[in-house]
Amino acid sequence: MSLNIAAYRLRRRHGSARLIHLVMKWLVLGLLIVAGDALASGDEALPPTPIRFGILPIGSAAESLEQWRGVLEELQKRLGHPVTTVSVGSYAGLSDAIGAQQVDIAFLSGKLAVEAVTHQHMHVFAQFVRSDGAVGNVAMLVVRSDSPIHTLADMLATPGRWRYARSEHLSVTGYTAPEADVFAPRGLNSDTFFASVRVADHQGNLLSVVNGEVDVASSNNPDMDLFRRHFPSEAAQLKVIWRSPLIPSGVLVLRDGLPLPLREQLTAFILAYGRAVGEAGVRERAQLARIPDLGGFAPQTNHVLQPFVDMQYALLRQEAEHGQWVSPQALQARLVQIESDYKQDSRALLGH
Repeated sequence: MSLNIAAYRLRRRHGSARLIHLVMKWLVLGLLIVAGDALASGDEALPPTPIRFGILPIGSAAESLEQWRGVLEELQKRLGHPVTTVSVGSYAGLSDAIGAQQVDIAFLSGKLAVEAVTHQHMHVFAQFVRSDGAVGNVAMLVVRSDSPIHTLADMLATPGRWRYARSEHLSVTGYTAPEADVFAPRGLNSDTFFASVRVADHQGNLLSVVNGEVDVASSNNPDMDLFRRHFPSEAAQLKVIWRSPLIPSGVLVLRDGLPLPLREQLTAFILAYGRAVGEAGVRERAQLARIPDLGGFAPQTNHVLQPFVDMQYALLRQEAEHGQWVSPQALQARLVQIESDYKQDSRALLGH
């Protein structure tokens, strides 16, 4: 073998060795990096996902938050997830937060719950049970006990005379029920029937009646009970002139996008709360008692919301039929739209 050929083979052998050596160094370095990442992820596990709880205001937003605080603290402790609250001063504010996917679980009244289920990716899983065992509330119209208005007929006899305080359009007891049961069947609209209309929360409206700032206010039995608790002497000056039929109680809804295990944990906690025996049960029932008229929770589905869809449908039809239209065709088009929306919402309630 010539010296040139031997030298060539030697260079090839040493070059291959160096290449293999470099490849082995890269493999070892890569394994060390992967192992280091695995150790780091084990040491720094992701914190539990916060549960965002939306609270429908009964009284003020701060007062509602305080009423729920004990239950939510136990929820956080039991599930091991931090609980943050979305406590707002209006029904519309809570609806906006739900629509923006900023709420995972919420306490809602019927009309808000219909919106959440039909358009905001939520579903009903529980309903409030009152402390007396009922699963419903009653809407009211309230006046001062010394008012010249003694009955509903007295109020209706003189349109344009009285001053009215009501809740937002999203409130069932504060707006929809009185409108659907009292005004619309008579071809009336509360916004034009009264001399003036102010819109505020139930507690503020009751105070307005006591103070003589309005003549009539809409309310409901949970808010009346809360008012009696806080202002007993003022509550004694009020008189109820109209009560609605029983309206299904508020419900709890869950966001569809929550992981299934967390939805199951939340459902189990809520439905069992207040049913424990011994000291735990006494403590839980005491926490529930801080929320006006609440005795516990019953399992429920979206179907419980059908009465609210029916009530809204009847109200819209009555308003349309008693309204002024530019032509019979315009009225018919409105009625067709109302019918279509009603069927669509009713179908949506069958989704769960």
